[in-house]
Amino acid sequence: MLRVENPIIAALTARVRRAGSEPLVTWYRPAEGDRTELSVKSFANWVDKTANLLETLGVDGLVAGPLSAAHPGHWMSLIWPLAAWQRGLTYRGETAADAELVVTGPERPEPTPGVLTIACSLHPLGLGLRGLPDGVLDFTTEALAEPDAHWAAPVAASAPAWSEGGHTLSHAQLAELPSQAARVLVRPTTAWETLVAALLSPLLGGGSAVVVEGEVDGDTLERIALTERVSSPLA
Repeated sequence: MLRVENPIIAALTARVRRAGSEPLVTWYRPAEGDRTELSVKSFANWVDKTANLLETLGVDGLVAGPLSAAHPGHWMSLIWPLAAWQRGLTYRGETAADAELVVTGPERPEPTPGVLTIACSLHPLGLGLRGLPDGVLDFTTEALAEPDAHWAAPVAASAPAWSEGGHTLSHAQLAELPSQAARVLVRPTTAWETLVAALLSPLLGGGSAVVVEGEVDGDTLERIALTERVSSPLA
């Protein structure tokens, strides 16, 4: 069985070495006045810590992310698939009954009997959650306690990397996604389409993305595009 490094993880590793200080994901939530910019190195650091958390928790099966379905454009949502892939796991961008770990947002997270559950605050600066019910871990608290060490587990090329609504791609197939060399403006849609536009295509092509979440008027969107010097108005 052919075993390879996930091509997206390989692209992120190479990008850190080549241009680690450049912006990769710039996230906006205009309604709240929020903006977060993650350089390539900062994003990779979050991925590394989250991958190490998965190892600490002993997760070696399916990771389900209803977080991605509910908040596809948030930078925390973009981290999780890559962390799973760095461990050689499958990430499903929705709820899954057969998941070993469920990743949710901050909206009344509830534990799932017999399943690990992690809640993400969606705070622009990554602050954690308090007062979570028993059985639900806070993502920020747990991830920041992990080492920064980067490693990537080899994975079967044909093994599923992403699954959502019957749409499945193998780890090897991720290398066939379209690449994007420009700095693009992204308005979140579905979990998969947003992940590709905001992260995967820019990683493969050397580009970057400005992700604008929530309600926003045309003037504000144009101002953000000009301020961030995007190369194309909308991805």
